[in-house]
Amino acid sequence: MSGFIGILMLDTAFPRVVGDAGNADSYPFPVRLHVVAGAGSPDIVRGRAPDPALIAAFVAAARTLEAEGALGIISTCGFLVHIQDALAAAVEIPVMVSALSLYPALRLSFGTKPIGILTASRDSLLGGALQSAGIDPGAVHVAGMQDCAAFAGAILSHKSDQPDVLDNRAIARHCTDLARGMVAQHPGLGCFLLECGNLPPYAAAIRRATGRPVYGILDAAALLWRGAQG
Repeated sequence: MSGFIGILMLDTAFPRVVGDAGNADSYPFPVRLHVVAGAGSPDIVRGRAPDPALIAAFVAAARTLEAEGALGIISTCGFLVHIQDALAAAVEIPVMVSALSLYPALRLSFGTKPIGILTASRDSLLGGALQSAGIDPGAVHVAGMQDCAAFAGAILSHKSDQPDVLDNRAIARHCTDLARGMVAQHPGLGCFLLECGNLPPYAAAIRRATGRPVYGILDAAALLWRGAQG
């Protein structure tokens, strides 16, 4: 079957390294990137839905990808979970814009073991995004990358302030330190779920550092792709 997975992409300037949801080389199947103009990180990484004009822009982008032949749609930012229902209702193909949508399956898979969520912004996740994803904040352990200067300065800033180079070592070190700390505090942790589409490049390092499985938006894309193959 021909086709591709469509990727709704924030309007950013920082480099998208391999493993990032916004790099086409992160996928072993065809994808198509669609940048939603004006949808910067500060506009989306927050505890509530984007402004109505941006929601309309994302809906239009999803419909465009569907018309071009997309078999499913994901995104580069897990905070789009706020408009998951609106996007899914706007097209006839499956939509999973946030890795948070994987949570129900992971919850069942790991039984009573708690799940750790690594996010771009802890306050924004706890401030409304978990609720939009249908996740009880009291049932998960959350750590955020907002205090990592290399991450926040590049990825959470306005497009005009974003650098041309990422300090991947600093980002990898910070997120693995967060993950180790979560396991030390909660030894029964079953797995990690990466809310942020910029964190999958570091999934292997997190897995090695903690011995725990790691899941993210690339897994959602693979699920949609496999489901569409006849």
